[in-house]
Amino acid sequence: MSSNAQSDFLSVTVARLLPYLRRYARALTGRQETGDTYAAATIESLIADQSVFDMGLSDKVALFRMFHAVWSSAGAPVGSTDESGAGRRAQERLGRLTANSREALLLHTIEEFSISEVAAIMGIDESEAQTLIDTARREMADSLSGRVLIIEDESIIAMDLEDIVSDMGHAITGVARTHKRAVDLVEQEKPDLVLSDIQLADGSSGIDAVNDILKITSSVPVVFITAFPERLLTGERPEPAFVITKPYTEEQVRSAVSQAMFFTSTETLLA
Repeated sequence: MSSNAQSDFLSVTVARLLPYLRRYARALTGRQETGDTYAAATIESLIADQSVFDMGLSDKVALFRMFHAVWSSAGAPVGSTDESGAGRRAQERLGRLTANSREALLLHTIEEFSISEVAAIMGIDESEAQTLIDTARREMADSLSGRVLIIEDESIIAMDLEDIVSDMGHAITGVARTHKRAVDLVEQEKPDLVLSDIQLADGSSGIDAVNDILKITSSVPVVFITAFPERLLTGERPEPAFVITKPYTEEQVRSAVSQAMFFTSTETLLA
């Protein structure tokens, strides 16, 4: 393959998969800026060496494998060392988790890689990948519980989310179908986490609702659910740490809710 062809292949492949790599990096580090730094370092590494695409892996697996090579070489740091408050508490909790377990869980549940793909990305065998995923689930589920506000206009989906979150041991502060109702509920009882759809019943935006909620309680983590995650992952404005793609699985919701509560890191989405 000529150098021009290689460059074209890399630019097209990365452009197509970059929103998902950025989502993973953002969730893994808990900070958009930090996640983007690692995504950029991955691209720089690929410019220098594209041999990962010659290993017989899918393009997405190859890209994430290169990310993990960069991530591991840097010692898998999370967040900054000068954080305080909720951020520092999150770092302390992360330090108590089994090494590599969050990576495996995020890859499997949020990015929907199979066990064999997780193993290929992380450079481990499948049994180890499965053990790491099981360990992460157990450690994070046991870590804490709290109050969750659900913002969802479709009744069946709202009921399903309520069942999943309640079964995890969390209390539901309310279910809102509109922007106004969501803000009203937060003013009545501040949640520990918000689980929000993007498009709401009255044509209002879940993003707008979340931004208003963050004015009331700035530290609450947010998990967004949307059929078009790439629209939130453009790099043009602050982004949520956790974005679940519709149609979602129960495992995705459980993983995102547990990790979002664990991190308690949220940035607003104002353009």
